Amino acid sequence: MLAICSITAFGAKKVHTLGDSTMADYDEKATVTRGWGMYFGNFLTNGWTSVNYARGGRDSRGGYNELWQTAKKNVKEGDYVIITFAHNDEKNDGMDGEQLYQYYLSIGDKTKADAVDKRGTIPTSTYKDYLAKIIDEAIALGATPIICSPVCRSYFTAGKIRRNGRHDLGDSFSILTENGPTSGHRVPADDHTMDYAYHSQQLAIEKNVPFIDLTNATAQLYESYGDTKCHEYLFDGEGSTHFNTTGALLVARECARLMKEQGILAENIVLPTDISVSPAQADFGEAYRGQTLTKELTISGFGMMPEKGVVEVKASEGILLSTDKTNWKESLQLNYQASTIVQTIYAQLVLEHDGETVGTITVSQGDKVVEVPVTASVVSLEGGTEVKAYWRLEADDQYQLTGPATVLGESWVGMFVQRYSAPNANTVWPEWTGYQASRKTQRNLLNGEVWPDGEIDDNPERYIQFAIKPNKGNILKINYISLFVCGCGGNGMCCHIYYSTDGFETRSTMFEMKKMPANNMQFVETTPVISLDDGQELQVRVYPWYNGEATGKTICLSDVTISGMAMEADDIRSVGQDGDGQTSIFTIYGIKTSCYRKGIHILRQQMPDGRVVTRKVLN
Repeated sequence: MLAICSITAFGAKKVHTLGDSTMADYDEKATVTRGWGMYFGNFLTNGWTSVNYARGGRDSRGGYNELWQTAKKNVKEGDYVIITFAHNDEKNDGMDGEQLYQYYLSIGDKTKADAVDKRGTIPTSTYKDYLAKIIDEAIALGATPIICSPVCRSYFTAGKIRRNGRHDLGDSFSILTENGPTSGHRVPADDHTMDYAYHSQQLAIEKNVPFIDLTNATAQLYESYGDTKCHEYLFDGEGSTHFNTTGALLVARECARLMKEQGILAENIVLPTDISVSPAQADFGEAYRGQTLTKELTISGFGMMPEKGVVEVKASEGILLSTDKTNWKESLQLNYQASTIVQTIYAQLVLEHDGETVGTITVSQGDKVVEVPVTASVVSLEGGTEVKAYWRLEADDQYQLTGPATVLGESWVGMFVQRYSAPNANTVWPEWTGYQASRKTQRNLLNGEVWPDGEIDDNPERYIQFAIKPNKGNILKINYISLFVCGCGGNGMCCHIYYSTDGFETRSTMFEMKKMPANNMQFVETTPVISLDDGQELQVRVYPWYNGEATGKTICLSDVTISGMAMEADDIRSVGQDGDGQTSIFTIYGIKTSCYRKGIHILRQQMPDGRVVTRKVLN
């Protein structure tokens, strides 16, 4: 009889974070941008953890209608919910995007309606309304909501963060009247009508819930650095909104500090002054044999003694270290001064053997030593039938499918195919392809055909999707996704590409590029470890936006490929019906394990007569 083990967390409590791109998670392999929600959990202790639901491009309406609908399924009594929005609520210069859209429909102007960005709220009404919905529902679940005013944009004038950088549009905003939108409105500096941060605080007072003033806190942080150093040290080099690792970590620490000062989770927040490493465990996850894996770690210390010195980093055999992902060494020496260090390093290893790889990264400063366990696992693609879905996108959106799977085809939200043609006579393809500039691609345009001004992140209501799922009775293991993408007509096209297996409640980043060189085809590929059960879909989405208002700009796609292996999934049975004989248990990815956990497993059973029986078991 096989022993069944389980892991149960008793009394585990969580802080759920809801926000926009300034708080969101980012893939370290795709971008240097970081959101402060990625690091907030570093400052929690006593078993408290943080779960980040923030997504780029979301306003308070999207925060309620999308992010909160996912988060509230996981919110338990006693949990906390941090809520911060405003950056995308400012779309349409302070008008409500949905109301503006409906206005144009009411006067029969479908073209202008299609061109409206439906994001954006009014600070005195719809902005507060959607935040209030989250607050009320969180309280009903027994959780404690915390309103957090938005982090500033680093908009400097004379050494100070100016009014619109603090999310007060009072110097210039628009109003939707019965005769249409009017612009150029202004109110005095002491009039908070268009101040999103102010109204988030007023809502917290009205609802009698905690309020954290990150707007003033980040203004003070930025001003302490000054304009030039603030952008150099805290931001990602792509403007005045998004952080690098240092900026995101400092903002997360500031939020934790303000909470502790106000007595919010005070006994469960720690603000370390000596050396620490995030994440505390370098879990590289699962990958295929022979793959080279890279993991980002952040070393931080505040109030260190002596005031300047060296932090040493060493790795066990088989693990290499780097500060730039170019020069790899077995050890690093990191200089610090002013009693502070915030340094990103990278660890790299190659999976050469089956099973689990383990190791250690040791960080030391004086007599302070931090050991970071390193783990990674090899997965197998043995058996099954090859599957490949391929969209050429030269003349239409038809695909070629090899092997047993179901392709759901290409689809568009807020976009359409303009035409199929070469992006430009001077199109540049990667040299290794051998493709000519005349090679045709699919050129896509947004509804309304005008890229709006002021977009700094993807729009959740504008994307192109490719999808595949297993046939009934099969498991589909996806191990490769690739495509070509470029902007045509100008150098301002920006793009995020993600994949998801849960309808985009969660997602993984494949690609991010801003201000793409015109007509220069970018090759995007990833080798994920994905296992799709019957009823699951893999969705790959391309989210484009443009740097400034523009017409005649298209995003071009070509040669989309999704491939893997299809496995039969017969004989689904409950745990405990194992029969006789010696049995080995494997995860769905082919990793041998000693016990069942929740999910699907593969049993390989040696029968008394010598036969080996393999079957799928659902626990």
